Amino acid sequence: MNLMEGLCAEIDRVKEIADEYESFPNGAFAAAFMRQDIKEAEEARNNGDTVKMIFYYQKLGEYQL
Repeated sequence: MNLMEGLCAEIDRVKEIADEYESFPNGAFAAAFMRQDIKEAEEARNNGDTVKMIFYYQKLGEYQL
């Protein structure tokens, strides 16, 4: 798996976690942070910014359900 594939997998994984958090009482606040990180990770991917892609790959990897 290369960086692009790994980042895309993390984006998809965290989208699912954010959806789950939104179903919890008071979970929307945490989900908002996740969605902001997803947005920035997608921008890094779309711009081909390797340094930011690595950063967001690691940051998204820290989110757990």
